[in-house]
Amino acid sequence: MRSLFTSVRMRLLVLALLPMLVLLPLLLGGAVWRWSGKVDALLVNKVTGDLTIADQYLARLVDRSGERVDAVARSAVFRDALSEGTTEAFLDSERQRLGLDFLYLAAGEGAPLGFAAADWPVIAEAIEGRARSAVDIFSARELDAVNPDLPGRAQIPLVPTRAAVPTDRDAETRGMVIHSAAPATLPGGAPGALVGGLLLNSNLDFIDTINALVYREQSLPQGSQGTATLFLEDVRVSTNVRLFENVRALGTRVSAEVRAQVLGEGRTWLDSAFVVNDWYVSAYEPIVDSRGDRVGMLYVGFLEAPFVQAKRNSIAALIVAFLLIAALSVPVFLRWAGHIFRPLEHMTRTIARVEQGDLSARNGTRSEAGEIARGRGASRSPAGPASGPGPGPAGLGGKP
Repeated sequence: MRSLFTSVRMRLLVLALLPMLVLLPLLLGGAVWRWSGKVDALLVNKVTGDLTIADQYLARLVDRSGERVDAVARSAVFRDALSEGTTEAFLDSERQRLGLDFLYLAAGEGAPLGFAAADWPVIAEAIEGRARSAVDIFSARELDAVNPDLPGRAQIPLVPTRAAVPTDRDAETRGMVIHSAAPATLPGGAPGALVGGLLLNSNLDFIDTINALVYREQSLPQGSQGTATLFLEDVRVSTNVRLFENVRALGTRVSAEVRAQVLGEGRTWLDSAFVVNDWYVSAYEPIVDSRGDRVGMLYVGFLEAPFVQAKRNSIAALIVAFLLIAALSVPVFLRWAGHIFRPLEHMTRTIARVEQGDLSARNGTRSEAGEIARGRGASRSPAGPASGPGPGPAGLGGKP
């Protein structure tokens, strides 16, 4: 009986404490896990929108460069310069006005700079009568041919970067260029192309404009910061990411994992990524040149730490609130459980005394369990004194 009572008592305690100490933590844990996933999804959605803005700005910059070159090629002033033999001076003036790094006239059989039209789809299409603008990669020799100042501006020393693909190179000498060409008619009627370009390596105005468009003031919580980067393959050639104060992370490289997905597979990266020296909610997309090759990446992202800290603070506050509620409610639940198992204790002691022969034992508690105990005690009490023997069978009772 004692073991049975102990088992019942433990079951009552379990029933009293199970909802608060087991079921509620499980429900809270599931809710927190789901909430955390929703927060992560919202952050990914935000960085996806940020990447869309940056992509649209870059696309607009490429298109606008093509439109400006095409406008020059169609202008009467350009035709006059061709006929008067002042083409070089005119193009140099227009290059400065348009903010381009080079502007030259290419003929169908070649170009004064030694570029064959077939080498560049942008130029080939312009000679065929269709203006085109795209992002292309120029070697150091090609940069020098269009503007001797460009190789020095394009060169970026590589900075050893953890988790990047190993390389033997110590500098990036190629240039990422917005390459535009428009149809032009040469003196004598031969088809040609007016070709212009803008170097993006170390073009900080370009990348700072993207960052200002995407991450306006107060668009991120305090402590976070937005970043934008242009990659030539996996090398940062224009960025506002800092190695340390006022030193931009030019020449650092993207992780091998991001490179494999974006440059190798052509898929956009939307996830956390380690950027130079910290974790960022990141978006990377491939940049494709005029030949259709993946030659670089466009990146935007924001510092993840403030969001992680906010999540941790929320979870910590929830845990503290749960512990306070548990500290206040568990004693109440135990008191309620006591109202059930204390009468059982009295009943057990009463039954034990009756079984030991104490027929005067009674349960004094006023509860359902007490009523059961009193009923059981009454059933074990001796019968009252008889009024006398009852009559015998009919015809046999009475005195002899």
